[in-house]
Amino acid sequence: MANEPKTYDLVILGGGPAGLIAAATASVFHKSVALVDAHHELGGAGINTGTVPSKTLRETALALSGLKSRKLYGVDLSLRRAVTISDFLGHEQNVRAIFNETYLKRLESSRADVFFGIASFVDPHTVSVQLIPDPKQKDSSSESVLLRGENILIATGSSPVRPDIFPFGKGEIYDSDTILNLDRIPKTMAAVGAGVIGSEYACTFAALGAEVHLIDGRDTLLPFLDEEISHALVVAMERGGITFHWNEKVHECEILPSSRVTLKFASGTSLTVDAVLVAAGRKSNTERLNLQAAGIGTAERGLIKVDEQYRTNIPHVYAAGDVIGFPALASTSMEQARRAVVHAFGRKISNLSPLLPNGIYTIPEVSMVGETEESLRKKGIDYIVGCTRYENNARGQIIGDKDGFLKLLFRRDDLTLVGVHVIGELATEIIHIGLMAMLTKSTADIFVEACFNVPTLSVLYKTATMAALQSMGEPPPMAASS
Repeated sequence: MANEPKTYDLVILGGGPAGLIAAATASVFHKSVALVDAHHELGGAGINTGTVPSKTLRETALALSGLKSRKLYGVDLSLRRAVTISDFLGHEQNVRAIFNETYLKRLESSRADVFFGIASFVDPHTVSVQLIPDPKQKDSSSESVLLRGENILIATGSSPVRPDIFPFGKGEIYDSDTILNLDRIPKTMAAVGAGVIGSEYACTFAALGAEVHLIDGRDTLLPFLDEEISHALVVAMERGGITFHWNEKVHECEILPSSRVTLKFASGTSLTVDAVLVAAGRKSNTERLNLQAAGIGTAERGLIKVDEQYRTNIPHVYAAGDVIGFPALASTSMEQARRAVVHAFGRKISNLSPLLPNGIYTIPEVSMVGETEESLRKKGIDYIVGCTRYENNARGQIIGDKDGFLKLLFRRDDLTLVGVHVIGELATEIIHIGLMAMLTKSTADIFVEACFNVPTLSVLYKTATMAALQSMGEPPPMAASS
């Protein structure tokens, strides 16, 4: 180990979306940066095991299954042959490789020194990095180095929780990281946990023809969603071939000689499937950081507590992304890291907007921002609802989506937009129109007065707004046809 540490203005622990944005931001200020990552493939869970891979798999499933085309008249592109694992994962692996290379080039342009290894604190300003040899290079180093940071950002991400009841590493038991290592498309599959990850993968495998069972201890799908959206998603998923097992908890998991897996429920019933995906939540990657040496404490599941500037209880040590918990999205992680670095180098910056869009890549897609009907009722806020269906929109008819709809919530007293909810094709894109309107505190007038291209799904905002105004019994201004 080197006796003298290498000193930097900023040491970043973690090369995922948060860490990479932090390095780029620091470079704008002409600061010296060291970035440490435990893997030789940059991008963290966002690129390698989570956000990008799962969404790429979803698109591949939609393409291979022909689901996007089945509702078009006279067109049937459904599968005519068995899907191989190379069909399913090939595109995902290509996309991942491209992003890995792209991020490495971005780091090089940021002039950051990159260390691939395991980091642990020695004191509040110093970390020791046990370098990990690069399997692609015969002569790569495995020594240790010391890095001293005037400021340090912890962005080590999170990992799937692995309940002891499931024998991971044996048979066909997977979590959201290892599901990418499967060697075949299972004919039957169980997803334990109907959160976002479990629901998204359940839809992906169902689209490929697998018989999918989704198991959850609750009786509501994604309860943070607007109730109407949640119900519509359940209906769509059931129609897509997913069987829900509500109010059930797995209390025993047995791998059979045939390699199939039997799950026994607390209710006394059981289920035997070819593969199991365990989606039991995530925990922060803090176990190996030796945070005690820096005087930093953690909460449940290793979460690091931060203030509004993303500082830990040690003022020069910041944390961002999954390691600090909710909302644990790639988008918010990047913004948190950017703001942390700006603050670390003396620039004033406003707090992160509380308006964070939530995108769920189920089939169909779901997205939301702001209030739900339930939250408005709980707060005692009087509101009106404007809703319009894709099937009443020209573009909706063209793409064959007859089930999607946009729902807008306006505060009744001044018609300010306070909530947007979408289910259907491109929901995670459509939501941003409503987000920008809410960020500018716009009222219904903005959609009435705006001229949208036709045919587009964007016109849904105008027709949903007109529906809301008509529900008030007031004569609305003239609007363009959808």
